[in-house]
Amino acid sequence: MLKYIRFNQFYDVAQLQQDLAISFENEWKDHFNTKDYQGSWQSISLRSATGLETDIYSNYGVTNYIDTPLLNKLGYIKEIIDAMAFEKETIRLLALHPGSEIKPHRDVGCNYKDGTFRLHIPIQTNEKVSFTLDGENIFLAAGTCWYIDFTQTHGIKNEGTEPRIHLVIDGLRNAWTDALFAAAGYDLNTDKTRGYDAKTTLAMIAELERIDTDTARSLIRQLKGGE
Repeated sequence: MLKYIRFNQFYDVAQLQQDLAISFENEWKDHFNTKDYQGSWQSISLRSATGLETDIYSNYGVTNYIDTPLLNKLGYIKEIIDAMAFEKETIRLLALHPGSEIKPHRDVGCNYKDGTFRLHIPIQTNEKVSFTLDGENIFLAAGTCWYIDFTQTHGIKNEGTEPRIHLVIDGLRNAWTDALFAAAGYDLNTDKTRGYDAKTTLAMIAELERIDTDTARSLIRQLKGGE
């Protein structure tokens, strides 16, 4: 099972950072999980259980999430989020400040095979940020998009001179995301959600046709029974 995926999507870093500058006009909160970090780790919500920017909790089990007023001020980020055709739960900006460390830990509820997942889009980072996943060091460049299996042990150190800031999107798995993940190399046959009804299969085919890579075309043939 893949521990992480770097998708083919690339986003405009200048536009992301313009939206980030707007977010600084609002109050960022210290992360609630104080036992897991040293230094300064802060967050602000773009979508939360209460609709408040200061509600930075993941709120597992909540069924209704609300966009915060801040999200509607961030035109480019909202455009990115709206283009993702899955149900969103918590959406936050997370900032790890210089000299700070998130200690090695695991997060529950962040594994694609179980139906939920977390995407990271780095907005601001530097070469002295160290992100380790299950012993492997991975550099997440600004403007890229990643799925990471956070049930694996991971930790982060920022030894640079500027904050490391990511857009973090929690979502629920569906046919659109299955197509996206499969086209990126995720093996859908290894987990518990094998088999699709006709409507779901058609939705997957439509998304794979949009992606239009060799892998996507091969998956379309499989879904149509061609191989």
